[in-house]
Amino acid sequence: MQVAIVDTPLRPYRLGHAIFAWVKAHHRGLAVGAVLILAALGFEALRAILAEVRLKDVRVALHGTSPGRIGGALALTAVSYLALTLYDYLALRTIGSKLPWRTAAIASFTSYTIGHNLGLSALTGGSARYRVYSSAGLELADIARISLLASCTFWGGVLTVSGFALASGTQPVQIGAAMLVPSEQHLLGIAILALVVALFFARSRGMDRLGIGGLSMPIPPLGMMAAQIGVAAIDLTAASAALFVLVPGATPYAFGLFFIAYGLAIVAALVTHVPGGIGVFEAVILAIVPGDRGAVFAALLLYRMIYYLLPLACAAGLVGAFEGHRLRHQITMGLSVVERVGRALAPSLIAIMVGTGGMVLLVSGALPAVHSRMAWLAGVVPLPFVEASHFLASLAGTALLLVAPAVNARLRTGFHAARILLAGGALFSLLKGVDYEEAAVLTVIAAVLQYCRPAFYRRRGVIDAPLRQTWLAIAGVVVGLSVWAGFFAYKQVDYANELWWAFAWAGNAPRFLRASLGAVILLGGIAAWRLLWAPVRPEGLAQLPGEVAARALAVSPRADAALALAGDKLFLLSQAGDAFVMYRIQGRTWVVMGDPVGPAAAWPELVWAIRSACDTAHGRLCFYQASEEMLPLLVELGLQVMKYGEEAEVDLASFTLDGPQASKLRYSVRRCEAAGLRFEIVPAADAPGHIQAVRAVSDAWLTAKGGNEKGFSVGRFDPDYLAHFDIAVLWLEGRIVAFANLWTTASHAELSVDMMRHLPGTPSGTMDFLFVRLMQWGAGQGYRRFNLGMAPLSGLSGQRLAPLWSRIGNAIYGHAEQLYGFSGLRAFKAKFRPAWVPRYVATSPGLAAARALVDLIGLIGG
Repeated sequence: MQVAIVDTPLRPYRLGHAIFAWVKAHHRGLAVGAVLILAALGFEALRAILAEVRLKDVRVALHGTSPGRIGGALALTAVSYLALTLYDYLALRTIGSKLPWRTAAIASFTSYTIGHNLGLSALTGGSARYRVYSSAGLELADIARISLLASCTFWGGVLTVSGFALASGTQPVQIGAAMLVPSEQHLLGIAILALVVALFFARSRGMDRLGIGGLSMPIPPLGMMAAQIGVAAIDLTAASAALFVLVPGATPYAFGLFFIAYGLAIVAALVTHVPGGIGVFEAVILAIVPGDRGAVFAALLLYRMIYYLLPLACAAGLVGAFEGHRLRHQITMGLSVVERVGRALAPSLIAIMVGTGGMVLLVSGALPAVHSRMAWLAGVVPLPFVEASHFLASLAGTALLLVAPAVNARLRTGFHAARILLAGGALFSLLKGVDYEEAAVLTVIAAVLQYCRPAFYRRRGVIDAPLRQTWLAIAGVVVGLSVWAGFFAYKQVDYANELWWAFAWAGNAPRFLRASLGAVILLGGIAAWRLLWAPVRPEGLAQLPGEVAARALAVSPRADAALALAGDKLFLLSQAGDAFVMYRIQGRTWVVMGDPVGPAAAWPELVWAIRSACDTAHGRLCFYQASEEMLPLLVELGLQVMKYGEEAEVDLASFTLDGPQASKLRYSVRRCEAAGLRFEIVPAADAPGHIQAVRAVSDAWLTAKGGNEKGFSVGRFDPDYLAHFDIAVLWLEGRIVAFANLWTTASHAELSVDMMRHLPGTPSGTMDFLFVRLMQWGAGQGYRRFNLGMAPLSGLSGQRLAPLWSRIGNAIYGHAEQLYGFSGLRAFKAKFRPAWVPRYVATSPGLAAARALVDLIGLIGG
């Protein structure tokens, strides 16, 4: 009973901990699943709202929209996007940046265009904003502040305009079963406006900055705050009015009610993160706005094309034109900001255009063909050609969604595949129903793609492109949209099993069913294969040729070049076969271990070769433990260099146990000698005879430490690996109790150790004794220095003006002793009075640096 009383409360805790761990491990997949579920709920709500609306009603409403209303929507859309550019411009002025308006306009226009269409605006639009501003020279912290200020500007506008709309409301607002009468609207509107006034009051009382952790954001002055809210109000008013003028029968006095519906729809789309808010936005508008739902739905479709797709096409076309022009003309004086932005954004925008082409094919395949065109086609093309073209068009649309990430990765195979699919899709569009409008759209996308052909230079397969779960969610929503469109169009058709096998000129519904099933199977199959079974392809040579190793190691001044013999690395060789770099691929990060090995004259060739190979494979490059001699090359490569720590090097010619500074070492040596420890160097030729005794020491050491073998930057216990080296051992009472395998250089420039392991319970100071004897032996053999290895994060500045990475490393070094023992490790090595030599990590700049460092930690931790 007592055990049950103690154990019972722990069960919910353990269960909750297990659930939390599982959710944390699968959070990305769960997020994608949540987005897909929310999108499905939005489509279902839309289906229920439009239950009495027929496709022909929507078509009649579309054809009845006057050119004047379409022109008004276009003008208001232009006003809205112009106001959006001022979000970033005012944010730049708030943080003190002097970047011109055109840079802010490019950043805001591209980021909002991408965010509006793909959803997940913090990720998709934020990435575009980062690329623009980083190209213009802003740091990550400033870009984050701009994004936050722009977001606050938007929400300030939403609150202000919504507050005025509610406070002046004269009609009840019906939201499903709930209703807000005018008096309730007035109270809610006044409360919202009071909140906005409170923000101004707080700023007037001297609150000029908000801080979250290490990130602080300035609060704009009162005049700037008023300007931001005014700009946001203009943007939101124009954006909502662009939809309002498309709704037939809309009168100015009803705009307040309409804006309330619009604001709720925007918030719902943002909260659900459904790509583009498809289904969710439309469902909220239709649920609140009174009137003919068929006409309102037609207005929403036009609004999608005018406010969402048209700006996207303009952005992609302009950026594609800039990028294509840049690639076709030699740049002699460096790149302008516009050209750098074009280079950064062109792949993403063209990939979105390719995905949009896929969406056009899928949605078109779900809708019935124009009867007059099909009648003409019946006299020209046999029915089997039409059936096959309809099915293949939907498969091509799905394939375009899957190929788009390869286009974004600048893969040449992705370019060829997208071009073939676009051309095939245009042909299938004509053969399945003479859809020349659709064929024209696909042809334009193909033309933009073709104009940017030089941008696709990476020589990898399409399946090697990163297919992120975010993009899979977008593709899933697009396929779901096409399925919903088909069921909406054919709601009057009674489903029956015979429909699957019905082939007729008027068989639009059967064609939709077959095409949708093919699209779902293709998308689901490829997604499952890529996520679960797609192999990781190795890069480089897995075996270092013996003659190259001999030539390179013969001239290497660094003993850790022996890591090339560990058998866990890939190699890239110089053309002369006298030098190499060793590296591993972790995720998308190519981690280069140390400096190139071989003559210094071969270093530029090797670092540029691996830079090119990594870029071709769409990887992130990271140099680990690079020396000061590498700094000019790393800067030339355009990498971000960060000090990682310091390496301890002991001058063997001056090493001595004399003097007061060596008192601790003398004590350790006398104590170990008194305990009976004996030092010996076992030559590599004799090492196999001691391997079992050494293995016992290694196993006991790993068990006592409670850890596993590491890798990459250190060796691991492997008899084949250890056979290359002499081994220093300590004997006690006839058995080996400690060992270390020796790294040496042919020039006797450096001596070092790799694995250093001992049995638990060995005399105190055993490692001091081992190192002292090794240094004395090395000095006798003519070695010039002894390398004690790295002291990670030591020597990093924590001053306010130091780089962010240096300050973070200094904080970890000073406050994370229990996790690693940073200062203890340095103190142990400091006993030998070494010279401290800095070592560096170099990565691609920006957000890629953080991802590369995460991969690096995973790699060196085994």
